[in-house]
Amino acid sequence: MEITISKFELLRELAATQGVVERKTTIPILSNYLFEAGGDRLSLTATDLDLSLRTSCNAKVKKEGACTIPARKLHDYVKLLPDADITIKLLENHWVSIRCGRSNTKMVGMARSNFPSLPVFPIANVVKIPAQVLRGMIARTSFAIANEESRYTLNGALMVLKPESITMVATDGHRLAHVERNNEKFEGVSGELKTLVPKKAMDELRSLVDSTDVETIEFAKDDSTLFFRIGQRLLTSRQLTGQFPNFEAVLPKDNTRIISLHGEDLGAAIARVAQFADERSRAVRLKLEKGELKLSASSTETGESEDSIETDYNGEPLTIGFNAQYIIDFLKAAGAGDVRLELKDSQSAGQLRPAESEDYKYRYIVMPMRI
Repeated sequence: MEITISKFELLRELAATQGVVERKTTIPILSNYLFEAGGDRLSLTATDLDLSLRTSCNAKVKKEGACTIPARKLHDYVKLLPDADITIKLLENHWVSIRCGRSNTKMVGMARSNFPSLPVFPIANVVKIPAQVLRGMIARTSFAIANEESRYTLNGALMVLKPESITMVATDGHRLAHVERNNEKFEGVSGELKTLVPKKAMDELRSLVDSTDVETIEFAKDDSTLFFRIGQRLLTSRQLTGQFPNFEAVLPKDNTRIISLHGEDLGAAIARVAQFADERSRAVRLKLEKGELKLSASSTETGESEDSIETDYNGEPLTIGFNAQYIIDFLKAAGAGDVRLELKDSQSAGQLRPAESEDYKYRYIVMPMRI
């Protein structure tokens, strides 16, 4: 194999695949890229066995072939090269020569045959999803995904496609983010298409959409793999198996105590008070009274703090505790603007949602804490 490629194009694709490359692995080949040269393209593949990304760029191919190159070292080295064409050539014993201007480096690769084979994008049942819609839904839900390995089905979000809507739900058992968008046409979808998308795949999708101007993502799946095609790039992910919890059962029906608040005011007040919350529980007390919402927190180590926000509330007093970080996460995802806090009583889940009806029907449910 021998190719010449522009530094700019190569570095762009190397940067796009960095999130997929396995940093600490017991399988050495997984910390390598697979390079395949043919026609006038160079194809790059990175995988950690659960997630893989295949991308390509223009190259002058002098000799077709394939090789593997240590991913992190190559990325760090190419970044330091001058802005000129780079020549990559496969030598004996899987060594790879990299020349650029007056720089000449040889890297130790591994046998192409060691690199795992990857699933192929299906031909049938491909659904087109608007890229910015999917990105918006990931931004509003991914922070609520569970990090505990033991809760396997909660390590991802549930995506539900219907002919005219898309919904995404994520929960860690203490909170739940639910976002829905209607009036989208999904051809080829009949009934409900439910998919559990792992968190790492969602994070990767979001950064891929951010680094491209592609308008639609092609989505497909087979029995074990999810496929997302973003322009020239193909992200594949192992599907999560198992049953996602019945989230509809926990969506509050009769939270009748409703207050509207400026999101920025609420976020700032919670951030101040949370400085004095218990480090483990992060619990903040919300006391709802006529005309104001009082926020407070205390811990034996750091002291206590209280803040208040003016409101138009006119009902019975109510005190409830929440994890401060959970509310801050929602306010970041909801963006600027007013939010509605909807409560029932001190033992029932609270619900937050943007006050203005946006393009997304967004609701966030938080379980209360004993304080």
